[in-house]
Amino acid sequence: MNPSMLRVAGLVLLITGLSACKPEPPPLEQPPEPKATATELRDAIQQPIDKAKAVEAATKEAAEKQRAAIDAATH
Repeated sequence: MNPSMLRVAGLVLLITGLSACKPEPPPLEQPPEPKATATELRDAIQQPIDKAKAVEAATKEAAEKQRAAIDAATH
């Protein structure tokens, strides 16, 4: 055998040997344990919404009072 055929044969053996080695699959990850219950999460989401609604109501009430005061002063 000539040297180039030995190189090719060696390369084929190397590739074949490496393809037979399969890495172990990573272990399946378990989902993290929930830190909050469903009601805590819902409350955390709902709290800013409720706060915004309260501010909106207060703003509307203040605007109505201001309109009433303007109407009373102009009539």
